Amino acid sequence: MANLKEIRGRITSITSTMQITRAMKMVSAAKLKKAQDAIVMLRPYSEKLQELIENVNSSSDPDQVSVYAEKRSVKRILFIAVTSNRGLAGAFNSSIVKELNIQFQNHSQYDVEVLSIGKKAYDAVRRNRKVFANESAVYDNLNFDVVANVTEGVMTSFREGKFDEVYLIYNKFVNAATQEVTTERLLPISMPETTEPQVETDYIFEPNRAEILDNLIPKSIKTQVFKAILDSVASEHGARMTAMHKADR
Repeated sequence: MANLKEIRGRITSITSTMQITRAMKMVSAAKLKKAQDAIVMLRPYSEKLQELIENVNSSSDPDQVSVYAEKRSVKRILFIAVTSNRGLAGAFNSSIVKELNIQFQNHSQYDVEVLSIGKKAYDAVRRNRKVFANESAVYDNLNFDVVANVTEGVMTSFREGKFDEVYLIYNKFVNAATQEVTTERLLPISMPETTEPQVETDYIFEPNRAEILDNLIPKSIKTQVFKAILDSVASEHGARMTAMHKADR
């Protein structure tokens, strides 16, 4: 049976732990607001950009296909796994690793590589999987230009035929208590199939439809990756806030 001194030590330890979890919860709540605002502002831009690409594509020559929309015989696949650099966020990171393992099983007949964004993803795959790159440092100074540079390397590898398909795996932010594990194809991009003749419009494209698409499509791909990372950041803070709230009970 524990004596009085041991009981007091346990009470002090529990009180200290509660103070830490409460502080972490408050920090995550403050960061969540900023991260949530960022993703809410970016989503309409990303959706409108995709809508613009579809509209321009529907009125262009169907024989002119962007290199980023070319469908190939699949042999090599790249998975971009987005996690965090830190833990103590409930199932936030483990759910991505679990989904990544499921994708490995579903695509076991292909040559699969992983680009990790977040140390937790890198730690999970570095010993037994082929790692294309570890870009965990993007969180040191997270902005569009940093993510665009990482994405440009992926796009170059796709153009050069190093990969036939590229997928994003990340936590999509729903609310502070809910995150959805999402797997979506990044490359080749999905372009609407136009079986009808070229659409006549009452406006002029400058310089021309092909050049507009050549500029919009790379920007859309980079925006898609940036949006996934912002979704993940907001999800991380929501998950950590929820986990610390439960730990405080």
